[in-house]
This record gives sequence, structure tokens and C-alpha cells, in this order.
Amino acid sequence: MTKITFLPHAEVCPEGKTIEVSPGQSILDAALSHGIDIEHACEKSCACTTCHVIVRKGYDSLNEAEEREEDLLDKAWGLEPQSRLSCQAIVDDEDLEIEIPRYTINQVSEKR
Repeated sequence: MTKITFLPHAEVCPEGKTIEVSPGQSILDAALSHGIDIEHACEKSCACTTCHVIVRKGYDSLNEAEEREEDLLDKAWGLEPQSRLSCQAIVDDEDLEIEIPRYTINQVSEKR
């Protein structure tokens, strides 16, 4: 089992949470199955950036991002070198530490 630690996020996971999952599933599916409601406006079809996360530990253990994901990430709010779309990042056997950004592109545009 792989441990995924979600760092505290004021709305999605206020106290943070560590879960254990089997390798082979996406970070998003793992989160959703444990009650961590990461936004995913395109229903996991790699068509938006609302499920953007930053992988603080274990980034290199994830599958490589495909070109479509990389193109979308360029539009994500708060993009960092360890950013991934959680619907596309597949968990392997290395423990992960995940930060859910404060905003998604949807929330940023709504607050203007």
C-alpha cells in the first residue's frame, strides 16, 4: 500500500489527511474514495485544470505526464515544477505528499 498525505487545505481538507491506497489508481480517484473532494470539472477527462495538485514528495514515482496534460497545466493557477493534474497522475509504490492549491482557475476567475 502507498501512503498519500494531503496537506491541509482550508476548504477541501482543513486538517490534512493521510490515506493508504493500492498503486495503479490516480491521485484524484484515491482522494475521492477517501472523502477528499478535489474539484474535477471535466469529470477526469484531462480537459481542464481544476484537479491541479502539487506533489511535494514522491513526484518522480508518478507516471510521466503526457503532452495534453502538460499543455493544460500551463493554464493552471499557481503552477509549479511539481504540478500535476490529479486525474492523470497514477500512484506507484512510493509514498506521496500532496498540496491542493488554494484556488483553481475557476475560483480565481469567479473572484475577480
